[in-house]
Amino acid sequence: MLGKDLIGMQDIPMSHVPRLTSKLGGRRMRHTLAVTVENNPGVLTRVAGLFSRRGFNIDSLAVGRTENPRISRMTIIVEGDDQVVEQVAKQLHKLVDVIKISDITRSPYVDRELVLIKVNAEPASRAEIMQLVDIFRARIVDVGPKTLTVEVTGDEGKIDAFEQSLRPFGIKELVRTGKIAMLRGIKTSSKNNSHKEEDTN
Repeated sequence: MLGKDLIGMQDIPMSHVPRLTSKLGGRRMRHTLAVTVENNPGVLTRVAGLFSRRGFNIDSLAVGRTENPRISRMTIIVEGDDQVVEQVAKQLHKLVDVIKISDITRSPYVDRELVLIKVNAEPASRAEIMQLVDIFRARIVDVGPKTLTVEVTGDEGKIDAFEQSLRPFGIKELVRTGKIAMLRGIKTSSKNNSHKEEDTN
């Protein structure tokens, strides 16, 4: 039975997660964790609850099904030093539905994010907005009498730059999915079976 909270792509933005400061010392940086889980009801709730209870900083948590419909993949962006990330991995690994954890921060990987932006688009400014859409290789997905809704995918830098380019026109609504990531080359950070495994290096 597929978990209802793991069907399709979902995201928990940083605004929905407590922003608590770790008491541990060390150099703080953003880590990208790839977590493979069994696609069971309540998994997303348990993982998010663990972060909330432990007070770990989260930038985003995106989840979706893998090539195996019984397995889902979470991409978690967490801020902290290496000790904090090690604690996160150990606590996550205690959850019964977690199969594998990989910290891919220092490995070569491809990452993407999707954003939908509804922007004010009066007739006088539409041509300029459409030019920006072409420059950023974005796509108009809805046209209203006074607005355009634009979709764009890319890494965090591209998404941020596109958002800033549209702000002078007036952004009425914006939704970002959070980052998903995959290792480059033949290496993988996921498992297609339910054998529990840990890989935080």
